[in-house]
Amino acid sequence: MSTARQSRSAELLDPPRSSPDLDVRDLEKRTRLMRIITRLIAVSDLGSREIARRAGLPMQKISDLLSGKLEHLSIDELRLVYHSIDTSRTPTPP
Repeated sequence: MSTARQSRSAELLDPPRSSPDLDVRDLEKRTRLMRIITRLIAVSDLGSREIARRAGLPMQKISDLLSGKLEHLSIDELRLVYHSIDTSRTPTPP
């Protein structure tokens, strides 16, 4: 089997994305927001359970966040957590 034929069949199985930069940008946004949130949690008086309750998320999501398991949280969930913490002292996240 020629190399051209192998690469063609690979393209059919895994077609290229129209914009691979979108995934990278999303991951960068989530990472940046996760860092902001973990710092806020560290200096806040709120416990993980209270933050989960305020955000309307399961406690496991907050545990995942604090463990750095970013793949378990969407950007919307991260924003919910951010807004559930007292943000009067901090600017709006990116």
